[in-house]
Amino acid sequence: MNPDLLIALCLLIVAFLYASVGHGGASGYIAIMSIFNISVDTYKPLVLILNIFIAGIAFVQFYRAGYFKWSMCWPFLITSIPFAFLGSKMAVHSDVYNLLLGIALIFPVIRLLGFNPKEKKEIRSMPVVWALLIGAFIGFIAGLLNIGGGIFLSPVLILMAWANAKEAAAISSLFIVCNSLSGLVASTNLQFSFNTTFYLWLAAAMAGGIVGSWFGSRNFKLITVQYILASVLSIACVKLIFLM
Repeated sequence: MNPDLLIALCLLIVAFLYASVGHGGASGYIAIMSIFNISVDTYKPLVLILNIFIAGIAFVQFYRAGYFKWSMCWPFLITSIPFAFLGSKMAVHSDVYNLLLGIALIFPVIRLLGFNPKEKKEIRSMPVVWALLIGAFIGFIAGLLNIGGGIFLSPVLILMAWANAKEAAAISSLFIVCNSLSGLVASTNLQFSFNTTFYLWLAAAMAGGIVGSWFGSRNFKLITVQYILASVLSIACVKLIFLM
């Protein structure tokens, strides 16, 4: 198969699965790009653009399903957006970046394999001060690693019993869109061209995102494909940490 078409197929699957839980899929896209040896300068802006589109689609679906609560989202956004910008401006040595990214990819692997934090039966009120601090920290890490940060925020919301899984997905999707936009603005020095290959990959990811978010907002699960994607991410983890 043509490598560009194979990458498009992988992006479609990644977008489908991530959008089903309200995520943009940046960590998955980076994993695919690293496996196919796409250069960092090429995939950094591409990943953020895909993230914005897919997380945006997911947000619309979860919002329409009635799971989004603005009162639980704004404290995270206030601090995460500027810190994501600062994180994106940080110059990190390629070896350090690969190590940090490889470690970060462990989180979606754990999630895909089913080791997710269990929902609490009783939802607690969210302290605004804690939300501001957490938003700043996750935002900075997201900007540094060129992701949206949803893979970190969702587990926190559920573990702290501030939201259920669907509400966490809705909040995380908007969180990802805003942080990805902030990171993209900060990455204006990266060269990127909107060519035929990009539009192919974008179309594939959007198709996966639309279908995945539609089913995800209606409690859809696809265990087999999740395990396949977890395997792909695991390969990328090993490649980034030990082989780059």
